[in-house]
Amino acid sequence: MLHSSTQDTLVGLFVAAGIAGLFFLALQVCNLNYFTEQKGYTVTARFENSGGLKVKSPVSAAGVKIGQISDISFDPKTFESVVKMRIYSQYNSIPDDATASVFTAGLLGEQYVSLEPGGSSDYLKEGSNIEITQSAIILEKAIGQFLFKSAEEKK
Repeated sequence: MLHSSTQDTLVGLFVAAGIAGLFFLALQVCNLNYFTEQKGYTVTARFENSGGLKVKSPVSAAGVKIGQISDISFDPKTFESVVKMRIYSQYNSIPDDATASVFTAGLLGEQYVSLEPGGSSDYLKEGSNIEITQSAIILEKAIGQFLFKSAEEKK
């Protein structure tokens, strides 16, 4: 069977489109969606322990993704982790007395920040600080405390 250069070109384009599609799908699954950057505002929260939070981890409220982590750093003066979150602009009515907590999705899932709204009539805006935070629960630390208490009770 004879192959024409047009057929070869079409097959090559089809294969290239398939590879590009797989690449785009991989970026979406890994939460590395560089192509769909949403506008929003940045707020900051300080945690004693941010656990396994990573840049691009989700920020949610009532189970709905409303943003993502944009930066995590360490403050050497207070020994806290400083987490900057990019909240999507359509969610501009979150009270400024909201509470930020670090949770784990499922038993072995990724960690994320959950915002619980407060009752203030003022809203979070660019550069706001979330004052009330709850750090990540470290499983090893909790098990260690449980075992220590069990050993103390046996004495």
